[in-house]
Amino acid sequence: MGYFASALVAAVVIGAGSGLVGVLVVLRRRVFFAQALTHATFPGAVVAALVGFSVPLGAALASVAIVGIMGLITRVKRQGGQVAAGIVLTTGFALGAILQAVNPEVPLHLESFLVGSILSVTTGDIVLSTSVLVVAVAAIALFGKELIFQTFDPRGFTAAGYRAWPVELLALALITATVVTAMPAVGAILAIALIAAPAAAARLVAPSVGWMLVVSPLIGAASGVLGVLFSRLLDVAAGPAIALVAAAFFLVALLVRRMPRLGLREEVTAA
Repeated sequence: MGYFASALVAAVVIGAGSGLVGVLVVLRRRVFFAQALTHATFPGAVVAALVGFSVPLGAALASVAIVGIMGLITRVKRQGGQVAAGIVLTTGFALGAILQAVNPEVPLHLESFLVGSILSVTTGDIVLSTSVLVVAVAAIALFGKELIFQTFDPRGFTAAGYRAWPVELLALALITATVVTAMPAVGAILAIALIAAPAAAARLVAPSVGWMLVVSPLIGAASGVLGVLFSRLLDVAAGPAIALVAAAFFLVALLVRRMPRLGLREEVTAA
Protein backbone atom coordinates (compact mmCIF):
# COMPACT_ATOMS: atom_id res chain seq x y z
CA MET A 1 0.00 0.00 0.00
CA GLY A 2 1.41 3.40 -1.01
CA TYR A 3 1.77 6.33 1.37
CA PHE A 4 -1.24 8.17 -0.08
CA ALA A 5 -3.50 5.11 0.13
CA SER A 6 -2.32 4.57 3.70
CA ALA A 7 -3.15 8.19 4.48
CA LEU A 8 -6.69 7.75 3.13
CA VAL A 9 -7.24 4.58 5.14
CA ALA A 10 -5.91 6.30 8.26
CA ALA A 11 -8.15 9.29 7.57
CA VAL A 12 -11.25 7.08 7.44
CA VAL A 13 -10.40 5.08 10.55
CA ILE A 14 -9.14 7.97 12.69
CA GLY A 15 -11.93 10.28 11.51
CA ALA A 16 -14.63 7.73 12.26
CA GLY A 17 -13.17 6.90 15.67
CA SER A 18 -12.74 10.54 16.58
CA GLY A 19 -16.28 11.33 15.51
CA LEU A 20 -17.73 8.43 17.48
CA VAL A 21 -15.93 9.13 20.75
CA GLY A 22 -16.31 12.85 20.13
CA VAL A 23 -20.01 12.41 20.90
CA LEU A 24 -19.06 11.47 24.44
CA VAL A 25 -16.61 14.37 24.62
CA VAL A 26 -19.22 16.91 23.54
CA LEU A 27 -22.16 15.54 25.53
CA ARG A 28 -20.08 15.13 28.70
CA ARG A 29 -18.50 18.57 28.21
CA ARG A 30 -14.97 17.19 28.12
CA VAL A 31 -13.65 19.24 25.20
CA PHE A 32 -11.17 21.18 27.31
CA PHE A 33 -10.12 17.96 29.02
CA ALA A 34 -9.39 16.39 25.64
CA GLN A 35 -7.48 19.51 24.60
CA ALA A 36 -5.37 19.35 27.75
CA LEU A 37 -4.71 15.67 27.13
CA THR A 38 -3.35 16.30 23.63
CA HIS A 39 -0.74 18.75 24.89
CA ALA A 40 0.11 17.13 28.20
CA THR A 41 1.13 13.83 26.58
CA PHE A 42 4.10 15.59 24.95
CA PRO A 43 6.58 14.56 27.70
CA GLY A 44 5.62 10.92 27.28
CA ALA A 45 6.11 11.14 23.53
CA VAL A 46 9.52 12.78 23.93
CA VAL A 47 10.73 10.20 26.47
CA ALA A 48 9.48 7.36 24.27
CA ALA A 49 11.33 8.75 21.26
CA LEU A 50 14.45 9.27 23.38
CA VAL A 51 14.63 5.64 24.52
CA GLY A 52 13.54 4.19 21.17
CA PHE A 53 10.07 3.26 22.41
CA SER A 54 6.76 3.52 20.53
CA VAL A 55 5.75 7.20 20.56
CA PRO A 56 1.96 6.56 20.62
CA LEU A 57 2.43 4.05 23.44
CA GLY A 58 4.60 6.53 25.33
CA ALA A 59 1.91 9.17 24.95
CA ALA A 60 -0.70 6.66 26.11
CA LEU A 61 1.27 5.83 29.25
CA ALA A 62 1.73 9.53 29.95
CA SER A 63 -2.00 10.07 29.56
CA VAL A 64 -2.71 7.56 32.33
CA ALA A 65 -0.57 9.59 34.72
CA ILE A 66 -2.17 12.80 33.48
CA VAL A 67 -5.70 11.58 34.15
CA GLY A 68 -4.64 10.59 37.66
CA ILE A 69 -3.06 13.98 38.34
CA MET A 70 -6.13 15.79 37.03
CA GLY A 71 -8.30 13.67 39.28
CA LEU A 72 -6.24 14.63 42.32
CA ILE A 73 -6.35 18.35 41.46
CA THR A 74 -10.11 18.15 40.94
CA ARG A 75 -10.52 16.82 44.48
CA VAL A 76 -8.78 19.87 45.97
CA LYS A 77 -11.28 22.19 47.64
CA ARG A 78 -12.52 25.06 45.44
CA GLN A 79 -10.85 23.58 42.36
CA GLY A 80 -12.53 21.83 39.45
CA GLY A 81 -12.05 20.03 36.20
CA GLN A 82 -11.38 23.18 34.19
CA VAL A 83 -8.67 24.32 36.59
CA ALA A 84 -7.08 20.87 36.58
CA ALA A 85 -7.12 20.70 32.79
CA GLY A 86 -5.55 24.14 32.46
CA ILE A 87 -2.75 23.36 34.88
CA VAL A 88 -1.97 19.99 33.33
CA LEU A 89 -2.11 21.35 29.76
CA THR A 90 0.46 24.08 30.31
CA THR A 91 2.71 22.13 32.67
CA GLY A 92 2.79 19.00 30.54
CA PHE A 93 3.52 20.83 27.31
CA ALA A 94 6.21 22.97 28.94
CA LEU A 95 7.88 19.87 30.39
CA GLY A 96 7.86 18.19 26.97
CA ALA A 97 9.37 21.28 25.34
CA ILE A 98 12.16 21.39 27.93
CA LEU A 99 12.89 17.67 27.56
CA GLN A 100 13.16 18.11 23.81
CA ALA A 101 15.38 21.18 24.15
CA VAL A 102 17.91 19.42 26.41
CA ASN A 103 17.85 16.35 24.16
CA PRO A 104 18.19 17.76 20.61
CA GLU A 105 18.94 14.29 19.27
CA VAL A 106 15.35 13.19 19.94
CA PRO A 107 13.78 12.19 16.58
CA LEU A 108 10.53 13.97 17.42
CA HIS A 109 10.01 17.47 16.07
CA LEU A 110 7.71 19.92 17.87
CA GLU A 111 6.04 20.96 14.61
CA SER A 112 5.14 17.40 13.63
CA PHE A 113 3.78 16.77 17.14
CA LEU A 114 1.60 19.89 16.96
CA VAL A 115 0.15 19.52 13.45
CA GLY A 116 0.72 15.82 12.73
CA SER A 117 1.69 14.11 9.50
CA ILE A 118 -0.95 11.72 8.21
CA LEU A 119 1.06 11.12 5.02
CA SER A 120 3.75 9.42 7.09
CA VAL A 121 1.53 7.16 9.20
CA THR A 122 2.76 3.59 9.49
CA THR A 123 0.92 0.31 9.29
CA GLY A 124 1.27 0.11 13.06
CA ASP A 125 -0.52 3.46 13.44
CA ILE A 126 -3.39 2.22 11.26
CA VAL A 127 -3.65 -1.05 13.18
CA LEU A 128 -3.69 0.83 16.49
CA SER A 129 -6.35 3.27 15.27
CA THR A 130 -8.47 0.43 13.92
CA SER A 131 -8.21 -1.42 17.21
CA VAL A 132 -9.33 1.65 19.14
CA LEU A 133 -12.26 2.14 16.75
CA VAL A 134 -13.37 -1.49 17.15
CA VAL A 135 -13.13 -1.26 20.94
CA ALA A 136 -15.07 2.03 20.94
CA VAL A 137 -17.85 0.57 18.79
CA ALA A 138 -18.06 -2.51 21.00
CA ALA A 139 -18.03 -0.46 24.21
CA ILE A 140 -20.80 1.86 23.02
CA ALA A 141 -22.84 -1.09 21.70
CA LEU A 142 -22.58 -2.86 25.06
CA PHE A 143 -22.67 0.07 27.48
CA GLY A 144 -24.14 2.89 25.43
CA LYS A 145 -27.33 3.15 27.51
CA GLU A 146 -25.34 3.41 30.73
CA LEU A 147 -22.98 6.00 29.23
CA ILE A 148 -25.84 8.19 28.02
CA PHE A 149 -27.85 7.76 31.22
CA GLN A 150 -24.90 8.78 33.39
CA THR A 151 -24.08 11.67 31.05
CA PHE A 152 -27.49 13.33 31.20
CA ASP A 153 -28.63 12.36 34.71
CA PRO A 154 -25.73 11.45 37.01
CA ARG A 155 -27.86 11.68 40.16
CA GLY A 156 -30.60 9.54 38.67
CA PHE A 157 -27.96 7.08 37.49
CA THR A 158 -26.66 6.67 41.03
CA ALA A 159 -30.18 6.55 42.50
CA ALA A 160 -31.03 3.72 40.11
CA GLY A 161 -28.38 1.58 41.76
CA TYR A 162 -25.57 1.97 39.23
CA ARG A 163 -21.99 2.75 40.15
CA ALA A 164 -20.71 5.87 38.47
CA TRP A 165 -16.96 5.16 38.52
CA PRO A 166 -16.90 2.22 36.03
CA VAL A 167 -18.82 4.26 33.46
CA GLU A 168 -16.66 7.31 34.09
CA LEU A 169 -13.52 5.20 33.75
CA LEU A 170 -14.78 3.72 30.47
CA ALA A 171 -15.50 7.17 29.05
CA LEU A 172 -12.07 8.45 30.11
CA ALA A 173 -10.35 5.41 28.58
CA LEU A 174 -12.16 5.84 25.25
CA ILE A 175 -11.41 9.57 25.12
CA THR A 176 -7.75 9.04 26.02
CA ALA A 177 -7.23 6.26 23.48
CA THR A 178 -8.89 8.30 20.73
CA VAL A 179 -6.79 11.39 21.48
CA VAL A 180 -3.56 9.38 21.42
CA THR A 181 -4.36 7.63 18.13
CA ALA A 182 -5.50 10.85 16.41
CA MET A 183 -2.35 12.81 17.24
CA PRO A 184 0.06 11.17 14.71
CA ALA A 185 -2.34 12.14 11.92
CA VAL A 186 -3.46 15.65 12.86
CA GLY A 187 -1.23 16.62 15.78
CA ALA A 188 -1.85 17.89 19.29
CA ILE A 189 -3.36 21.22 18.28
CA LEU A 190 -5.69 19.93 15.58
CA ALA A 191 -6.79 16.61 17.12
CA ILE A 192 -9.47 18.36 19.15
CA ALA A 193 -11.02 19.74 15.94
CA LEU A 194 -11.45 16.22 14.52
CA ILE A 195 -12.89 15.03 17.84
CA ALA A 196 -15.22 17.90 18.70
CA ALA A 197 -16.34 19.42 15.37
CA PRO A 198 -18.03 16.32 13.84
CA ALA A 199 -19.87 15.60 17.10
CA ALA A 200 -20.93 19.23 17.46
CA ALA A 201 -22.17 19.23 13.86
CA ALA A 202 -24.05 15.97 14.41
CA ARG A 203 -25.67 17.40 17.53
CA LEU A 204 -27.13 20.22 15.45
CA VAL A 205 -28.72 18.03 12.79
CA ALA A 206 -29.29 14.61 14.38
CA PRO A 207 -32.74 14.06 15.94
CA SER A 208 -31.42 11.92 18.81
CA VAL A 209 -28.26 10.77 20.55
CA GLY A 210 -28.52 7.46 18.72
CA TRP A 211 -28.38 9.26 15.39
CA MET A 212 -25.50 11.39 16.66
CA LEU A 213 -23.51 8.18 17.11
CA VAL A 214 -24.13 7.39 13.43
CA VAL A 215 -23.79 10.86 11.87
CA SER A 216 -20.70 12.00 13.78
CA PRO A 217 -18.40 9.14 12.65
CA LEU A 218 -19.53 9.69 9.05
CA ILE A 219 -18.68 13.39 9.29
CA GLY A 220 -15.36 12.55 10.92
CA ALA A 221 -14.42 10.06 8.19
CA ALA A 222 -15.52 12.48 5.46
CA SER A 223 -13.47 15.27 7.08
CA GLY A 224 -10.39 13.06 7.08
CA VAL A 225 -10.72 11.94 3.47
CA LEU A 226 -11.61 15.38 2.10
CA GLY A 227 -8.82 16.97 4.11
CA VAL A 228 -6.24 14.56 2.67
CA LEU A 229 -7.54 15.11 -0.87
CA PHE A 230 -7.53 18.90 -0.47
CA SER A 231 -4.03 18.80 0.96
CA ARG A 232 -2.80 16.99 -2.15
CA LEU A 233 -4.76 19.22 -4.52
CA LEU A 234 -3.66 22.49 -2.90
CA ASP A 235 -0.23 21.29 -1.76
CA VAL A 236 -0.82 22.17 1.89
CA ALA A 237 -0.35 20.28 5.15
CA ALA A 238 -2.92 17.52 5.65
CA GLY A 239 -3.54 18.09 9.37
CA PRO A 240 -4.73 21.70 9.05
CA ALA A 241 -6.75 20.78 5.95
CA ILE A 242 -8.58 18.04 7.88
CA ALA A 243 -9.28 20.40 10.77
CA LEU A 244 -10.65 23.07 8.42
CA VAL A 245 -12.92 20.60 6.66
CA ALA A 246 -14.25 19.42 10.04
CA ALA A 247 -14.91 23.03 11.02
CA ALA A 248 -16.64 23.59 7.67
CA PHE A 249 -18.97 20.68 8.36
CA PHE A 250 -19.91 22.32 11.66
CA LEU A 251 -20.63 25.64 9.94
CA VAL A 252 -22.79 23.89 7.33
CA ALA A 253 -24.71 22.08 10.07
CA LEU A 254 -25.19 25.38 11.89
CA LEU A 255 -26.60 26.97 8.73
CA VAL A 256 -28.89 24.00 8.12
CA ARG A 257 -30.14 24.24 11.70
CA ARG A 258 -30.86 27.97 11.35
CA MET A 259 -32.54 27.81 7.93
CA PRO A 260 -36.02 26.84 9.18
CA ARG A 261 -35.87 29.60 11.78
CA LEU A 262 -34.88 32.14 9.16
CA GLY A 263 -37.76 31.01 6.96
CA LEU A 264 -40.21 31.34 9.84
CA ARG A 265 -38.99 34.85 10.59
CA GLU A 266 -39.48 35.86 6.95
CA GLU A 267 -43.06 34.54 7.03
CA VAL A 268 -43.80 36.44 10.24
CA THR A 269 -42.33 39.63 8.76
CA ALA A 270 -44.35 39.24 5.56
CA ALA A 271 -47.55 38.70 7.54
